[in-house]
Amino acid sequence: MTKPDHVDLTAPLRWTAAHLEAPVTEVRKLEGGSTGVMLALRSDRHNEAVLRLITEEPWRTHGEALSTREGEIQQMLATSPVPSPMSLALDAKGDHCGHPAHLMTLLPGAVNVDRIDKTSLAALARLLATIHDVDPTIEVRPYQSWAWQAKFVVPTWAEHPDLWSTAFDILRTEPPSFEPLFIHRDFALRNVLWSNGSISGVVDWVEASIGPAWLDVAHCCTNIALDHGTVAADAFAEAYSAETGQAPDAYWDVMDVVGFLPAPGRTSIVGDPAEHDRRRSLEQRLLAVISRV
Repeated sequence: MTKPDHVDLTAPLRWTAAHLEAPVTEVRKLEGGSTGVMLALRSDRHNEAVLRLITEEPWRTHGEALSTREGEIQQMLATSPVPSPMSLALDAKGDHCGHPAHLMTLLPGAVNVDRIDKTSLAALARLLATIHDVDPTIEVRPYQSWAWQAKFVVPTWAEHPDLWSTAFDILRTEPPSFEPLFIHRDFALRNVLWSNGSISGVVDWVEASIGPAWLDVAHCCTNIALDHGTVAADAFAEAYSAETGQAPDAYWDVMDVVGFLPAPGRTSIVGDPAEHDRRRSLEQRLLAVISRV
C-alpha cells in the first residue's frame, strides 16, 4: 500500500472504509492536485474511488467551501452529459479526516497533457462547449479573477517590461460584457482524462463558477502555451471557435496570463523545475494575446 509523504491516512482511510462499506486494501497517489493529496483507492469488495484531501495552503483555509462546492457541482452534473466523477461522501470541515475531504467515484482513463493534435484539440473543444451548455440547477458562485491588483508588478525576469505594463493597464479597465455561463474555471489538459483515444472524464471542480466562456478557453490556452507554445494554444482557441461560433476575446486571455504571475511574497509562477522556460513561454503567450487587443 503506497502512502503519500507527510499525511497520516489512518483517519481518512477509516472514514473512507465506512462509506465504501469495506476496508481499503490499495492506496495509490494520483499526480497533480495542488490543493493537497489525491488518492485512488480500492476496497476488498473491489470498489474503486478517489479521495481528495485538502492539505495545502492557501486552499486548506478555504477547504470547507472548496470541497462543498465540488461535491454539489458533481451531484448537479450527474444528470448532465458532462463526464464528471460522482460525489460519494463529504467531510468538508475535516471533522473525521483531519483535513477537508471529498470522496468520489474513480473515472477510467489517464491524463495526457501532450494531446495537442488536431483531433484531440477538437474533442477538447467539444467537451468545453458541453460544459458551457450546462444549465445549472443549483446556485453557482460568480467567477473570480486570479489577476489580482497585487500582481500588477512587472516581473524582474521580464524581457519586455512594457508588455506587462500594457497588460496591467488593460485589466484596470472594465471587463467586456459577456453571457454568464457555467464554467469549469480551471479547465486544462491536466484535468481531462483519456481512455482508448477518447475523453473519459473531466475532474477538479472546486473552482466551478458562472462567468465568461472565453475565460475557460483562455486558461486552457495558457496552460497549453506553457507546455507546447503559443501556436498550439491558438489551435485550441480556433477549435473552440469552430465548435461554438464564439469569437476570441483577448481581454480574458490577458487576465488569465497575468493570473499566472506569483502572488506577493512568492517567486515561482508555476512551481516547476523548468521555471526559466515557463517564464519565457508565459511572456510569449502575453505577447501573442496583447497583439490582438
